[in-house]
Amino acid sequence: MYDLKDIVEMKKPHACQTNRWEIIRMGADIKIRCLKCGQMVMMPRREFEKKMKKILKKAEKE
Repeated sequence: MYDLKDIVEMKKPHACQTNRWEIIRMGADIKIRCLKCGQMVMMPRREFEKKMKKILKKAEKE
């Protein structure tokens, strides 16, 4: 499963031609930030789970 600060790959690339995103907020909605251009997108958890392809890097535990 995914957690805060994980790097994920989405099914479709962003307008800046990358599909690497960092999860920056979790709750009923998930907020992600594009790692190339910094654009932030918020979407419902169900929509995020449909659009996410895989987890690229897990966040380091503190």
